[in-house]
Amino acid sequence: MNQGRKGKRGWLGTIAVALATVLVIGLGLTGCDRKSDSSAGKDTVTLYFGDKDAMYLVPETRTVDKKDRSLEAAVIEELLKGPQKEGSVPTIPEGTRVLSVTVDNGVVYVDFSKEFQTQHPGGSAGEIMTIYSVVNTLTGIPGVEKVQFLLEGEKQESILGHMDTTVPIEPDSNLAKK
Repeated sequence: MNQGRKGKRGWLGTIAVALATVLVIGLGLTGCDRKSDSSAGKDTVTLYFGDKDAMYLVPETRTVDKKDRSLEAAVIEELLKGPQKEGSVPTIPEGTRVLSVTVDNGVVYVDFSKEFQTQHPGGSAGEIMTIYSVVNTLTGIPGVEKVQFLLEGEKQESILGHMDTTVPIEPDSNLAKK
């Protein structure tokens, strides 16, 4: 009678060890896949540029290479390059530099050079396209909820004259062309 119980326990023990081994190997392989994806440093993101009438934001999908930067910084650098799609227009003024990009508690702080303001063509529609191009693009990154604009390291009452930029700005999905 004892031998029957011992045999069952041995058989169950062997199955438990086999299942544990399969689980450990499976988790190890999954971890390797994640590592190789993150080491590649490439992410697919949606950037938003203006349309020619400054009425809507036009989505453009790109693969960005993070290199030694955060994804948020890499995405802003892609916005600076301008659109590749026919019919879309740049939203960030030529000559603008990104001084820093930091993330804190769901808010991305983007510090632009003075050219962001001084080289902007102006107008309320142009300002809306510029601000929401940045905001809608960055809030497409998981964990990002708002964007705080800085100019040469300082918050401005209004960077371009029409919108309050003293507080972080949330996305506006109504501006995106469907």
